Amino acid sequence: MHDQLMEHTPPLSRVLNVTREIAVGDRVRVARALKERTVGLLRTPVLQSGQGLWIERSPSIHMFFMRYPIDAVFVASDGRVTKIVENLKPWRAVWWAPGARDCLELPVGAVAASGTQVGDQLQLIEG
Repeated sequence: MHDQLMEHTPPLSRVLNVTREIAVGDRVRVARALKERTVGLLRTPVLQSGQGLWIERSPSIHMFFMRYPIDAVFVASDGRVTKIVENLKPWRAVWWAPGARDCLELPVGAVAASGTQVGDQLQLIEG
């Protein structure tokens, strides 16, 4: 039974800010499938330091039904940060981040702690 659970748990990834030479998250889930992208963090009670969710093909996000705020980092297909929204509160939305392909959702304070800025280069290292 334990082996079956492990097989269905996707490996966690790391996100590095190559520009600043610092990890932005070291336990990041990647949401690729429509269901994963739609559910997002809704079933996550809270994000701990180092955790996050990288949502592919998501140049906009909403915080409807969320219970806590997040930092949102929008990333172009080449890994360049195009927009940052810190402390995005529940029931708010970012309707469109020009140039973005993906969105990295992090605990509040993660952007400031890593010094991440628009124009920085991020690298997703899949585990």
